[in-house]
Amino acid sequence: MNTFTTEADFTLQPEENVISDVIGLSESRPDIILFNKPEGSGWVDVTAADFVAEAYELARGIAAQGVEPGDRVVILSESRYEWTLVDFAILAAGAVTVPIYPSSSEHQIQWILEDSGAKLVFVESAEHARAVDNVLKAAGEASSVARVVTFDGGGVEEIKADGSGVDKSEIGNRVAAITHDSLASIVYTSGTTGRPKGVSLTHLNWYHEARALLATSIVGSIGDPVGKHAVTFLPLAHVLQRAVTFTLMIAGATQSHWSDTSTITTEFQRAHPALLLGVPRVFEKVRSAAYNQAADSSEVAKKVFLAAERAAIDYSRAQDTDKGPGLVLTLKNKLFDKLVYSKVKAAMGGEVLVAISGGSAISPDLLHFFRGMGVSIYEGYGLTETTAAACVNDVGNCRIGTVGRPVRGYTVRVSEEGELEIAGDGVAKEYWNNPEATASSMKDGWFSTGDFGEIDNDGFVRITGRKKDLIVTAGGKNVSPGPLEEVLTSNALLSNAIVVGDGRPFVGLLVTIDEDEFKRWKQKNGIAAEKTVADLREDVKLRAAVQEAVDKANQTVSKAEEIKKFRILERDLSEEDDEVTPTMKIKRNVVVDHFSAEIEKLYQR
Repeated sequence: MNTFTTEADFTLQPEENVISDVIGLSESRPDIILFNKPEGSGWVDVTAADFVAEAYELARGIAAQGVEPGDRVVILSESRYEWTLVDFAILAAGAVTVPIYPSSSEHQIQWILEDSGAKLVFVESAEHARAVDNVLKAAGEASSVARVVTFDGGGVEEIKADGSGVDKSEIGNRVAAITHDSLASIVYTSGTTGRPKGVSLTHLNWYHEARALLATSIVGSIGDPVGKHAVTFLPLAHVLQRAVTFTLMIAGATQSHWSDTSTITTEFQRAHPALLLGVPRVFEKVRSAAYNQAADSSEVAKKVFLAAERAAIDYSRAQDTDKGPGLVLTLKNKLFDKLVYSKVKAAMGGEVLVAISGGSAISPDLLHFFRGMGVSIYEGYGLTETTAAACVNDVGNCRIGTVGRPVRGYTVRVSEEGELEIAGDGVAKEYWNNPEATASSMKDGWFSTGDFGEIDNDGFVRITGRKKDLIVTAGGKNVSPGPLEEVLTSNALLSNAIVVGDGRPFVGLLVTIDEDEFKRWKQKNGIAAEKTVADLREDVKLRAAVQEAVDKANQTVSKAEEIKKFRILERDLSEEDDEVTPTMKIKRNVVVDHFSAEIEKLYQR
């Protein structure tokens, strides 16, 4: 099949958008708890009425800074209540939100401020403020930024105070003037090559995505969203997290924010979320933490966990067969739920009903493990240009190993070259200030994704590789590194895997070692704690551990595509060295350049 459409079962009126929906909710159900935010030593609830009132007050303050409809306003911050509050206020003021990842370098900040022509900048901390100030000093009079506002320094309250002289009707008039074609946001892709491109997303793009996600059975499966909790912990600069945040606001669910993923289980156990949104690494770490706890306890506990994991995977796989799980698998599942699964679910808050994974591919075995223990993770697919999810597996329509079927209102097709192309109201029409990129990727309403894929007869989409990453060996074999790298990084010890071999006689591999798992590995193998990866990269035991992951990956490909040799890098990849994007996607060309000597060693005879 070359084309598949999932028709929208909803209509979007010209005057409707995310802002109008939340305002309507605040009027019809003012006491609904939309947010739960930290205050002092505890947490306080924010009702829909209180949130909109505060956002309007802030919007008046933004207008008082000289920000007119269509002007750009930057947010540079970790995910927190103020991020969403400021975002809503910017949009209510008719302006355009420009997110910047909190981990961005000064060079990246400089480019986005310059390219967007931002008038106002909101930052989280003094450190962020210094970075922006350095950029502004270097730009001098060429900068369009009039003011930098710091969350931690009480800047939001100062902006609110500035708005006291702006008539209350001004914001209402600006909201009423928003159309579907009004620009809502410029989201800069973290691009693995070249400068980030600003994707122009309209109010229609965001509203369609939110309504499409609401129409999925994933959201429906948690029942009435009102009173249900979700924890926002991915960066709100990421299009997927922001799209889900808008969706939850419209639905009336309660959200809290948490930026430290290393302590995320603390918030899970406090908030008891019903829905989780994460990237594969989050779910991998949940599984690894459970395994490590069992392995540290005793050899028996370790064996019980591994048996429970195998049983969960088998139970889940059996659900996809005509016969379903038999009596033996069902009894095993009940037994292991008491011994193992219940503890994993408790670490996630104990009330998770469904989860969504996006951002990159996730291991099918990991999906089966979670589904088998009673927490289904639904994998989806999309890009900034599609306003997040364009495809997603859904309750009752889930095929593990695919990224699901098109979300309502989206059409997906495969070009003659095998590239996935997407159309629909959630698809951006242009890049900001970049007509060349627009002409290259956006034609006649279709966006060329740069990903190779397939669509089966039921409309399920499978990603088979990245167009720009395709490796052609000296023997003429085409190798897509993505599937191999996905299997490799499912091993907790490996933080990154970079498959190489373009123009070379065979496929090779560079790997980096996860810092936390490396500590555990050394302790387990009786190796001194002070030993570094650089010290041990040729160690027989460490290489054997990596070889185990390589052997597993090689089982998924043909002989010609197998990894023949690998090198362990002395250090991990870093955003500071421009080797990964803020969403941890590998910049393959940069890595190949930085580690060219290591690659040459792979092919020395």
